[in-house]
Amino acid sequence: MESQIHRSSGSTPFTLQLTSDNEESDAPKDTLSVTESFARMIHDLQVSHLTDGVIQRSKRMILDTLGVGLLGTTTEVFHKTSQYSKIYSSNISSTVWGQSEFRLPPAFAAFVNGVAIHSMDFDDTWHPATHPSGVVLPVLTALSEALPQRPKFSGLDLLLAFNVGIEVQGRLLHFAKESTDIPKRFHPPSVVGTLGSAAAASKFLGLSLTKCQEALAIAVSQAGAPLANAATQTKPLHIGNAARHGTEAVFLAMLGLQGNKQILDLEAGFGAFYANYSPKVLPNLDSHTWLLDQQDVAFKRFPAHLATHWVADAATSVRRHLVTDGASLAVDHIQKIVLKIPKVQYVNRPFPDSEHEARHSFQYVACATLLDGDVTVLSFQKGQINRPQVRQLLKKVELEHPLDNLPSFNTLYCEISITLKDGVTFTERSNTFYGHWRKPLSQEDLQEKFRANASGTLPCDRVESLIKLIDKLENIEDCSILTTLLKGPYPPQEASKSL
Repeated sequence: MESQIHRSSGSTPFTLQLTSDNEESDAPKDTLSVTESFARMIHDLQVSHLTDGVIQRSKRMILDTLGVGLLGTTTEVFHKTSQYSKIYSSNISSTVWGQSEFRLPPAFAAFVNGVAIHSMDFDDTWHPATHPSGVVLPVLTALSEALPQRPKFSGLDLLLAFNVGIEVQGRLLHFAKESTDIPKRFHPPSVVGTLGSAAAASKFLGLSLTKCQEALAIAVSQAGAPLANAATQTKPLHIGNAARHGTEAVFLAMLGLQGNKQILDLEAGFGAFYANYSPKVLPNLDSHTWLLDQQDVAFKRFPAHLATHWVADAATSVRRHLVTDGASLAVDHIQKIVLKIPKVQYVNRPFPDSEHEARHSFQYVACATLLDGDVTVLSFQKGQINRPQVRQLLKKVELEHPLDNLPSFNTLYCEISITLKDGVTFTERSNTFYGHWRKPLSQEDLQEKFRANASGTLPCDRVESLIKLIDKLENIEDCSILTTLLKGPYPPQEASKSL
């Protein structure tokens, strides 16, 4: 297989040419390193390896990711990053979701679409903790329309590359005990996601085994983001950068750039991100099982850190003791609100001042739920956050961290107790919220979430067409039709005015 990518750098054109299956180093070896085993998995996995379960779960992930990405194009952080990206140009370009006249080179289209996906913290979450889809899907939609390919990339090609990108992330996360907990030092999608996007692009473009290995090595040097930027406008860049840097790693590998061929084996390689990193050679594909078959993802019903969804669930239950027949919550009657949750410091924000802080605040989500009975996209607007009743309730919230409530998305719980001024206390607990992998969203509710998110950017007929297309994605001969449907109906300025 051969493919060429013609890009423009200033006035001097150059060609990326990739070859596969004919390099001497692609010959089978008796003993593989960890890095080689990852490259071989990326290179050798085929459509025939996909299972019905993986196809169905990944189509749900793709639909949800497109929806939150389209909604994310209405945000300030998307506007800023897309304006920045306009300084880049190329003789090939890809669609920016929801925009009719704004196109970018593939790596930068992947960047801004990735930013849009995470701009509200509304994208899917896996265990061990990461956001798997947002770093992969923008890469594949960008490449599917930008590159000359005969025959065209099919829906199955996209599904295979998507799942290779997801699989690489999951395999890497299983090499470190630290990764099973909610992160403390760095944002996981900025690390494993960068390698996942490189793996997906490598598979999609048919890179040789050797170049798959080089792409992983390059991607490691482009990975990482500190968690200190959580709850700021910079956090969405972690997803966008992972998508962009993974794409760039593949382009550089195609040009012959080389990295450490043992990058995933070494403590000074990928092990630099994890103190307890313990990598293992992947099993032969004859016994391959997809991690997505074993562990589904969580889909969020409102745009905030996943841990806050347990809080909203418990608060909804306890509110039934306090409010009846559509009456308002009697804030003055509440003496104290106690939340028993895991110790997750970056989601402990007693008095959030911005939408991004509110999305990462146990306290705010509890108070918004108690006041309104629900949390929605609109709950994180500045006017909602600064309501006098919200600020009054926030002063009453106390956090407790029971020793048995571990900071893991697989085991954590939230218990909320409301003590009234007359001494009466009501307590409710959530072990699993609706949308968690133990209690997955129905297909109907997932589609309704997509409609709600996409309908502000795309016309209704386009929204319905996307739902139908994703539902039969494995049967689509040319997956670039997906990006055709993702183009906005208006010029960018007019689209923003219409929302």
